[in-house]
Amino acid sequence: MAQAFFYYQLSLAQIGSISLISWLLTGCGALLLAFIFANFSLISPKVGGPYAYVSAELGEFLGFQTAYCYWITAWVGNAAIALAGVAYLSVFIPVLAEPWPGCLTTIGLLWTLTLLNITNMSYVGFFQLWTTILKLIPILFVGIIGWHYIHPAYFTDAVNVTHPHQSHLSAINQAAALTFWSFIGLESATVPAGSVKNPQRTIPLATLLGTGIAAIAYILSSAAIMGIIPLADLQSSEAPFALAAKMMVGPWGERIVAVGAIISCVGCLNGWILLQGQIAKAAADDHVFPARFSRCNKAGIPVFAVVMTSCLITLLLLFTVSNSLTQQFEYIILIAVFAALVPYFYTTMAFWIRQRRQRLTFVTMIKLLATLLASIYVIWAIIGSGQEVIAYGTVLLLSSALLYVPIIVKRGKKHVH
Repeated sequence: MAQAFFYYQLSLAQIGSISLISWLLTGCGALLLAFIFANFSLISPKVGGPYAYVSAELGEFLGFQTAYCYWITAWVGNAAIALAGVAYLSVFIPVLAEPWPGCLTTIGLLWTLTLLNITNMSYVGFFQLWTTILKLIPILFVGIIGWHYIHPAYFTDAVNVTHPHQSHLSAINQAAALTFWSFIGLESATVPAGSVKNPQRTIPLATLLGTGIAAIAYILSSAAIMGIIPLADLQSSEAPFALAAKMMVGPWGERIVAVGAIISCVGCLNGWILLQGQIAKAAADDHVFPARFSRCNKAGIPVFAVVMTSCLITLLLLFTVSNSLTQQFEYIILIAVFAALVPYFYTTMAFWIRQRRQRLTFVTMIKLLATLLASIYVIWAIIGSGQEVIAYGTVLLLSSALLYVPIIVKRGKKHVH
């Protein structure tokens, strides 16, 4: 979900430079989670990642909830990525910064890519390759070169600007859920574990190294943006990376970065639209989602799953329209983060159970300590998402039973494990 990183600096600007502490804590939390996933892939190299781990240790229902939350994270995250792309498009078409023009354009972009995905997949691989490369250019440009343009006073003058004013600890906690957004997907390398060559070496390396590099890039670029752009300008900008580039090298830099961010967001959204259907199809193939989600057309595309999920994204965008794209974006990513943190917490508990079965050695104690710290971080990040998001997220989590029970009844099971 890193493409949306281009945008949510606005939400962090409402908290202040103290959010950089959240970045450091979140980076540590993400590395702890990556450590758990890397170790799980060594002892249980199964296809499915979190779903496979949780199902094996905690039972089918919590495994189902893991798949359900993972699916929700995918399509809710797609709404945020689409919003981020339209926000950068507003650099060229200012009216798109308004709530309804921006929302309707976002929906139009979503369905354009949805129709392309269910009718023609031949371009997807090539498109994903170069848009992934383009994604890194604005982040690295601002994160490395931008440090020559920072003003230290911008950090010290806006440490905690929360309104109404919160304590420093509360402000750091509030930023935790926002900063974790960019690390969603840190477990991606573990999902295809059963089909990866030499998984015991490749997957842990990819998981830990990828998370570490991402943490450094995000912290550097986020700090650079806060040091380049005055707080008032950052809080009102719909395209913070583009604005930073403008202040660094002039208007041409703003346009180039905006184009790069737009292409990157469109490319990412394109790939995740297909993935949102594939996640639901995989769960249906394993008989924990309704069978209809597994139906494919002649090209092997799960059309029902893709279209149904895009319908849910459309409803989410319509129901969360607010006075600004920033507010709508922030609310959406907090829902996505909550949905992601639940399966992460289940995974930490599954790993704890697995380690408790092992002989108690120094290495085992280190793993148990890492698991404990990771679970504490996850709970802390959930608290930081706010009471309203927690309330809606809990209802969302409980709704999984409404989908699960009919599946069990249809399968003729008398007992729910």
